[in-house]
Amino acid sequence: MANLKAVHFGAGNIGRGFVGLILHNAGYEVVFADVATDLIDSLASTPTYQVHEVGENPREWTVSNYRALNSATHEKDVVAEIATADVVTTAVGPNILRFVAPLIAAALVERPAGLRPLQVMACENAINATDKLRSEVMASLERDAATHVAERAIFANTAVDRIVPAQAPGGGLDVTVEEFFEWAIESGPFGDAVPSIPEAHFVDDLAPYIERKLFTVNTGHATAAYHGFLNDAESIAEAMRIPAVLAEVRAVLDETSAVLVAKYRFDPELHEAYVQKNLARFANPHLPDTPVRVGRSPLRKLSRNERFIGPAFALREQGGEPVALLRAVGAALGFRVDADEESVQMTRLLGELSPADFVTQVTGVAEGDRLFAELTDVVRSAQAE
Repeated sequence: MANLKAVHFGAGNIGRGFVGLILHNAGYEVVFADVATDLIDSLASTPTYQVHEVGENPREWTVSNYRALNSATHEKDVVAEIATADVVTTAVGPNILRFVAPLIAAALVERPAGLRPLQVMACENAINATDKLRSEVMASLERDAATHVAERAIFANTAVDRIVPAQAPGGGLDVTVEEFFEWAIESGPFGDAVPSIPEAHFVDDLAPYIERKLFTVNTGHATAAYHGFLNDAESIAEAMRIPAVLAEVRAVLDETSAVLVAKYRFDPELHEAYVQKNLARFANPHLPDTPVRVGRSPLRKLSRNERFIGPAFALREQGGEPVALLRAVGAALGFRVDADEESVQMTRLLGELSPADFVTQVTGVAEGDRLFAELTDVVRSAQAE
């Protein structure tokens, strides 16, 4: 594995404590690229940082053999690194991929002949994020170049899962993470040239992993956050110790489990073990995660294909009733945090729009669709409080 190089966009906590760590463990030299000047300068001037895994079996990792570049002020250097890299990964947020894409596109144009195709994987908390990145890359190229460079890159979707809470002030570059993680990558696009990343899990069909994670981890975590916020919990672990909140999380996961088991034919006992594992993760007292952090960006989380409306629709299609999921939507509407831009916007929309217009604009559910009437009732109740 000598001389392997990965360029990773996003040097934040997830980038350093999850993707960067796994690439380091796989033997890659990691080039971190980010627009945060202070963060990049710290990484560039520090030979190592620590990753602290907390839980029942705590462990310490030392990450080394990395470099750092500011992708805003040193674009040409980042392009040059990508042009000779083996792997490119991202952990920047789905909405930032469009800013990363032009650098990847420029690097593919410059990529020397004879190198293996660049292996590109977006490690974002979104369904098929790499497909979005690929579209943005191709849109950044001239028409003739797009055909030419398509042979120089392989794009593969991933599903990533690791709880990385907000870090304690003064921690520097060190990152505290939970001990559990999962990085599933679709194997098909690579053919016989699957990347050498031992801690990643390559699968033929990524869809079950994506939805299992989204409808269990993300749905359950957000449910704990919103109900915990309404119950004045200061941490997610504290929220999970409140019987009423735990009951809501359990009820929501019962509903999403019904969807997943029916859709993907999961073994019910194995899936229940997965649910129990995640309930324990949420309750991990070593993770100082808060309802305010986990609940941020409520408008995105209330959209049609996200963690509440998506499984609620699927459950109704199967003949079930998404009672707990609708209660979680109601709890999300009570997430009033002045420091969160989407929370402020949501509060404004609740004050300005009719229940029907709010449902259509925020959730993407149109009048006449499944759940429209129920969601309208939930919004009406939130407006009355």
